[in-house]
Amino acid sequence: MSDYLLDILAREAVDTGPYAPARTVISTLSPLLQRWGGGYLREITPSGSFAKGTANRSGTDIDLFLSLAPETSETLSQIYNSLDTALKQEGYKTRRQNVSLNIRVNTTQGGVYDVDLVPAKQQHAYSLDHSLYRRKADTWTKTNVALHISTVIQAGRQQETRILKLWRYQKGLEFPSFYLELATIEALRYTYNGSLGERVSRVLSYLSDSWPNARFVDPANTNNIISDDLTAAEKRAVSAAAERAIAAPTWSEVVK
Repeated sequence: MSDYLLDILAREAVDTGPYAPARTVISTLSPLLQRWGGGYLREITPSGSFAKGTANRSGTDIDLFLSLAPETSETLSQIYNSLDTALKQEGYKTRRQNVSLNIRVNTTQGGVYDVDLVPAKQQHAYSLDHSLYRRKADTWTKTNVALHISTVIQAGRQQETRILKLWRYQKGLEFPSFYLELATIEALRYTYNGSLGERVSRVLSYLSDSWPNARFVDPANTNNIISDDLTAAEKRAVSAAAERAIAAPTWSEVVK
């Protein structure tokens, strides 16, 4: 049955070449974002699934990390709100999320993509640590996107993660991507063989069993408890969906 899952991975493969969606979105948004940054915007980089190799064509937003210089005078909340204003002034309809702003972008190459923009301020000139605004708690947190990316890449669990992200999307589950990536890595920490189907099944068993009570800490910030990003009810929903997946007689009932 792993052939079925491998076929899905092939179907859902994301272009990473020069005309990849993430690159065309950056090209489209760059003039607007440079004006907004006012000379303090240092870099616009893919920061999510695209950069980690865990993206699918279906159900994955393009995440762009906006790195502002430490000298930026605005507070983190002002940075977040000023980006919201700048996007709206250009005609974008924004959706305010916890640390990002979601918009739909029509690129100059003709594609239409959902994009999450994460504005953050570099803490020091020679550090990759950044501070970003957490809107729901009206506070801030430290992050290091480069460390997040390297953590996922070095674990080498991209195939399993992509199947599970597609499962999450198709079942309508609330499960933040980085949390899912860390859970997949943990579930397979001592797994060195087996087919793709067997490895995915192992992750589903972990999600249905010990995962709801497991504690996950941000590798870039020990004060940021990733497992607190879901409520108990949301965790129960993921766990119950994993149980149903384990009981399903065929993979086609789990993921399509």
